Amino acid sequence: QVQLVESGGGLVQAGGSLRLSCAASGSIFSINVMGWYRQAPGKQRESVSQIHVGGSTNYADSVKGRFTISRDNAKNTVYLQMNSLKSEDTAVYYCAAASGLTTHWGQGTQVTVSS
Repeated sequence: QVQLVESGGGLVQAGGSLRLSCAASGSIFSINVMGWYRQAPGKQRESVSQIHVGGSTNYADSVKGRFTISRDNAKNTVYLQMNSLKSEDTAVYYCAAASGLTTHWGQGTQVTVSS
């Protein structure tokens, strides 16, 4: 099993920045992809960014150039640096880790961007 704990959400003004963290524990050796998803009120959960075990990354078009995903292997932690935040970035952000055919989810952290 993999446990994920997110932190770093909060309230920020448009144009501001936040950094989300996701600390993984448990069977972390089995993880091949970690990433961030978000779900805004009344909308489906959507992919934001992923980082693969080999280091490759991908981003949703809506966040390219503004968000950066990174990881610290020594701390078993993945980060999402979010810059130039917009009101449409308001959502609950979830960390996810894929190991084999299983996806593990964190509890989510609220990000609210005021305009």
